[in-house]
This record gives sequence, C-alpha cells and structure tokens, in this order.
Amino acid sequence: MSHPGAGAHENPGARLMRRLDALACFSSEPDALTRLYLTPEHKAAAAVVGDWMRAAGMRVRMDAAGTVAGRYEGEHLQAPALLLGSHIDTVRNAGRYDGNFGVVAAIEAVDALSQRGERRPFAIEVLAFGDEEGVRFPVTLTGSRAIAGSFRPLTLEAVDRDGISLRAAMLRFGLDPAAIAALARNRRDTLGYVEAHIEQGPVLEAENLPVGVVTAISGASRFVVTVGGIAGHAGTVPMAMRKDALAAAAEMVLCTEACALRTPGLVATVGQIAARPGAVNVIAGQVEFSLDVRSARDGDRTAAASWLATAFEAIARRRGVSLAIAKSYDEAAALCDPALMAALEASVTRMGAPVRRLPSGAGHDGLAMQALCPVAMLFVRCKGGISHNPDELISAGDAAIAVGVLTDFLRSFVPPAAP
Repeated sequence: MSHPGAGAHENPGARLMRRLDALACFSSEPDALTRLYLTPEHKAAAAVVGDWMRAAGMRVRMDAAGTVAGRYEGEHLQAPALLLGSHIDTVRNAGRYDGNFGVVAAIEAVDALSQRGERRPFAIEVLAFGDEEGVRFPVTLTGSRAIAGSFRPLTLEAVDRDGISLRAAMLRFGLDPAAIAALARNRRDTLGYVEAHIEQGPVLEAENLPVGVVTAISGASRFVVTVGGIAGHAGTVPMAMRKDALAAAAEMVLCTEACALRTPGLVATVGQIAARPGAVNVIAGQVEFSLDVRSARDGDRTAAASWLATAFEAIARRRGVSLAIAKSYDEAAALCDPALMAALEASVTRMGAPVRRLPSGAGHDGLAMQALCPVAMLFVRCKGGISHNPDELISAGDAAIAVGVLTDFLRSFVPPAAP
C-alpha cells in the first residue's frame, strides 16, 4: 500500500498529521479506534510504522515483546544509543494522538537528520511499544519493561477476556516469549529515553503554549475496595438499623475526593463501582469499587493511600460494615532527568516558544524506562485537555513545533562523558 506523507518536502507537521490519520485506520471497530496489544490491527500498524522508519534511514526489527525498533546509526558503529518513542496501542474508542504522536514525531525528527545525511556521535533508536495502555491484558508496559530489564515472566500467564494468555497471544503474533529476557539493554550503551506526548490535560491550552517540558511522571497506586453489609428489603428495614454497603462506599468516595482536594498535586479517583445484588428494591449487601491515587511525589501518594485506608476503616466501623482493601497496582514516580530537561528546554527556546515545566499525571513508558536510563518528556498542547476519547485533538502547527524541538534536541544533544 502507499503510505501518506511520502513526499520529502512536505511540512513535517502536515505529514505527521496525515500519518496519524493513516494509523487510525487500523482498528478492530469500524466506527471507533480500538487497537489492542498483539491483535491483527496492532500487527498491521506496526508494519506501517516499520516502513516509515526504513524510509527515514533506520534499520528496523520487531523484538520479542512486539516493540518495533528502528535504529539510526551514529558516526561510529556500536555507538551508545539515545532512545525515543512511545506506544501504538490504544484504549477502546480512543483518540488518534495518544502514544502514536510520540512515535511518528520521533520518526519525523530522525528523518530530518537523514534527509541531510547528518550523523551524531550516538545512535538514535525509535521505539514503538505495543502495550502501554494495558487494556487487553491485566498487565502494562510490557515492551518497555522488557527493554529496561524489569519484565516479570509470571505475567505471561495473564489472560484476556477471552481466556487467551499473554504467552499464547505472543506465539500467535509470531513472537518468542522465551527471548524476552534477552531484550534487556545494557545501561552503558543507553544514553536516555525521551518521549513526545500529548499533554492529556488543560494546562498548555489554558496558557496558550504549544509545548511543555515534563518534570516527572506521577506514580500511581490502585486498589480494589470491597465493602460488605447486609442486604435487606428496601421497604421494611428501618434506616437506623441498616448496614448499607453502598451508603458506606458513598461516604468513602467523598472522603477520597476531600483527601485529594487538600493535598496539592495529588489526584484520587473512584472510576468503577458495583453494588450487589443490584436490585431497585434491595439494600446493597456488597459494594466493590476501584481507587486510583496519583502524585509526582511518592511520599504524598503513599501517605494519602495510608490515610484513606485508615479513614475507610473508621467509616466501616461506624456503619457496622466489613472492609477489605487489596492493592492491584503500584508504580513509583519517575523524576525526569535534569540534564535532558535542560537540553529540551534549550531546544524549545531555539524554536521560539516559551519554556513551561509541568508534571504528567498520566503514566507512560518512562515509568519502566527509568530503571534503565535517564528519562525526559515533551508535552504538546491538546484541545480541551481531552484524551482517551475520539475528540482528542492537536493542531498541525503544534505538531510541527514539537518535531522541530525534537530535531533540534537530536542535533544539539551532547552525551555525557564516559566515567
């Protein structure tokens, strides 16, 4: 097939946008963008991304975790590598810029060097990860964890909603799960990881800024909270004698909101809640809800989670209901590297844009990559701060600025001296 954006002289912002439109065609749903890890749609998108990498002068391979890796050699073979990229999987009914933007922007930046025959004293690798969102399987960051050396083999037994294990899905995709351990990179050969991404928040738009430099990727703790009461007839059990699991859970949800409101930089969310037996005329006997706590400061996040557990216990005792809290996910914050941040800021300035620092409340592959190397991120403005939604939108002008920043960063980056 012919791929949009083949013209070498096309504006990089316009070409980037057309390529993102092309990637959005690879979906399991005809009227929505849904591209999950290790699906035929993922394979098709990966093939096109690989073609674009080759056209930009990179040597391309797909690794054992399904990551498409394109390498643009430096002035000398075997030079250490600076890693760029993001992910090409999506949530269900997604927007077309989350993740995909960072992959295509990195390809465009490398292409700008390749068109002029420029080589740097380091290699550049563009990584298109396949499992950042963690939608298909109850695991996430599979590709970045593999490269960072923190992949847990037990996750191969995780299953999707159809009962297909991660291991089986990899084999069907044509991957070798036994080779994942060998993907771990050597720290001495890895200079850093830099990711361009839409902000997924409203700050840059509110301040009329095209890009921002990320200070930290927030850490996150997730829990499943189960409240046990006594189901009873809605018309016959007096209010003062009830052990209503849903009323108790409702108080806990409001307690969560109050905790986050009084802690700067902390966000806490109850995104799922289920009451059982779920009948209109029955008092809820059991409620299960999710709790997601995030902050760029790990101390604030862990303190809030501990405080909430204590507060929930007090609510449960007062209301005479049982309580169980199970942690389902815990990831430390990733502080962005000061040297990489400074280099990005210098490039932003040279592109004529003001420098704005801001944290990322969303998780990214950098959370895993920090175990391997320094990380940094460049945010680009998105309309209304909307993400994980078909209304997700960025402008071609902002995209061009972001590509310009990345290109300038690659041209000016000076690797640290070897110890």
